[in-house]
Amino acid sequence: MDIIVSTRNEHKFSEISKILKSSKIKALSLKNFPGTPKVKEDGKTFSDNACKKALKIARITKRLTVADDSGLEVNALDNAPGIYSARFSGRSADYESNNKKLLKLLKDLPKSKRKARFVCCVAVADEQGIIGVVEGKCLGMIAFAEKGKKGFGYDPLFICNEYNKTFAELSPAIKNKISHRAKAFAKAKKTILKYIEKKDKK
Repeated sequence: MDIIVSTRNEHKFSEISKILKSSKIKALSLKNFPGTPKVKEDGKTFSDNACKKALKIARITKRLTVADDSGLEVNALDNAPGIYSARFSGRSADYESNNKKLLKLLKDLPKSKRKARFVCCVAVADEQGIIGVVEGKCLGMIAFAEKGKKGFGYDPLFICNEYNKTFAELSPAIKNKISHRAKAFAKAKKTILKYIEKKDKK
């Protein structure tokens, strides 16, 4: 079954499509549907934004859709940047400016005060409504400087507890097993496969 992944971010789509890979699932990005509008992420939570994106695209395309909203929560910043992770440094934010701002805000904090977590919320919807909402988290801390060349976003600054390395230092294969997005989409995959199974029985 064709499943729309409600994103135009090529990095995210690449990660997500690998996690969802199945003989029963064919992941398509919004680039396959050039007429679809950009959904404004104006919710108060990751769940709000994921649900809005999934439902709107599902109703427009009349296809099963998965959408996520994810971000970084830093304890010392009262869980900021949170839902504003992508635009943390302003309207013209990019990965580099966001990382620079984060390092600047945390520059005087010791290792013990740099705890953080990546959070990902995924919603699955068809044109009738929301089918399921799941969440994944990955715990870690913010490094004192960027390390690694892989990944994207805050990956060069986020040291995950499991490996004591930044996401940008890990291979994609390892990251796609332990990341917040991997955990959330692994759960979403089960929801999708159950949906397909029910459809097949009808």
